Amino acid sequence: MKILDWYILKKLLTTFFFCIFLFTVIAVVVDISEKTEDFVRSGLGFTDIVMLYYIGFVPYIDALLFPLFVFIAVIFFTSKMAGRSEIVAILASGTSFRRFLVPYWIGGGALGLLLFFGAHLIIPRAQEIRATFETRYVNGNNSYNSLVAHGHDLYLRVDSFTYAGIRNYDTATKRGGPFFMHQIKGNQLTYNLRAETIYWDTTKRRNKWVLQTVYERHLNGLQEKTEASPRMEMVFRFKPFDLSHDEYAKDKLNSFELSNFIKLEELRGSEDVNALKVEIYRRTATPIAVLILTLIGAVIASRKVRGGSGAHMAIGFMLATLFILMDRFSTIFSAKGSLPPIIAAWIPDAVFLVVAYYLYRRAPK
Repeated sequence: MKILDWYILKKLLTTFFFCIFLFTVIAVVVDISEKTEDFVRSGLGFTDIVMLYYIGFVPYIDALLFPLFVFIAVIFFTSKMAGRSEIVAILASGTSFRRFLVPYWIGGGALGLLLFFGAHLIIPRAQEIRATFETRYVNGNNSYNSLVAHGHDLYLRVDSFTYAGIRNYDTATKRGGPFFMHQIKGNQLTYNLRAETIYWDTTKRRNKWVLQTVYERHLNGLQEKTEASPRMEMVFRFKPFDLSHDEYAKDKLNSFELSNFIKLEELRGSEDVNALKVEIYRRTATPIAVLILTLIGAVIASRKVRGGSGAHMAIGFMLATLFILMDRFSTIFSAKGSLPPIIAAWIPDAVFLVVAYYLYRRAPK
């Protein structure tokens, strides 16, 4: 890398981090003003609020608009360079336009890589911290909240031939009953189990489901064998988390956990599988979008135009708005329609990659 590359790369990174810092401060101030009463009712001190909430809120809100602020930062400082005729001088010195874009590739790739690791590993942990706090102190502001549902029934598919159901399952105590389980092979019922109570046992690190007052039926054609047990321990593929109906579930799981959760939801025949798949695909697609938007911003703002930075920023905001709208619509069509999740996640990247190529071909060299 040459001095010019370091100059552009430094401009890109300093402008981006300055923009994201200002946005974070504004977001935190606005959030504090909205949640002041909740903080007071919680009885928590300043340090507790920071450690239990804002340490998760800040990464979440920064990741939400990370690509947009990369785009704005690139347009802002590149437009300033164009306005001072720096880019004209660079190209006039014999540097090709393709070579001029190299530091943008490096900077956009580095920021995309940062977002990639954050989206897959760090942001889910931040979401868990933020969601736990909001669920406990903001949404319900009492001991029961959206993660706790009393008196509801659950029906699920345990594996390819086993079906189960829990009546009156309580996610707070991780207990419910009665519980039933059927195993069906072909078109025949081969096994039936019923229990008065089922609960999650964490004592002595058991981490197993415990059934009480259990009745079993083994069926083989016209033959039947019955058994009764006062207590039985079972290991199922589902855990209390899978039964909690947590609206933040897909956001709180890192990508490894989310992949396993998707497999379980597919096995259970859940209707939310597409939304989960879009989420895990987007965690890779969005960092790629950072690189694409970086190149688009560089190409747009490198041309000196009447109106200066204002014209460049206006074009940038229009393209950013189009990107966000396309991303939202594709998600909705996948979650509620028949659009494959992988296509829904990658459509915005594919469209804007074409836009980037078109703008590069049209850019004055």
